[in-house]
Amino acid sequence: MNRHEILKTIIIVVIIAFTSNIGNAQTVNGSPIDEIDVQYVEIVGASKAFSSKLNIQIDFGQEVKFLKASKNTVIKDKEGKNLEFNSMVDALNFMSANGYEFVDSYAITVSNSNVYHFLLRKSE
Repeated sequence: MNRHEILKTIIIVVIIAFTSNIGNAQTVNGSPIDEIDVQYVEIVGASKAFSSKLNIQIDFGQEVKFLKASKNTVIKDKEGKNLEFNSMVDALNFMSANGYEFVDSYAITVSNSNVYHFLLRKSE
């Protein structure tokens, strides 16, 4: 192998290692998204104050303590930071990449702000 082929092989290995780690890096309530052992989940999205981003929470039936609800339902990255989503479709695409498919949705208005609910099913 020449240097060019070795470099190309190293880059491919790094890309594969990086992308295979991405799917397992995000968690909800300490559980990796793609390993949650439930058939259905609900994405709940609400506008963030002074931002174009959404607060996204995932309900998969986990126990939620009243004062810690947002800590138990937000998606965290591998460093433990909350993931931010640009829209409900952004969150839907994220969940699709982690093995879920869209079932139904509805929106409600709370204090002049829309709260979006998307029901998802684990892909078969």
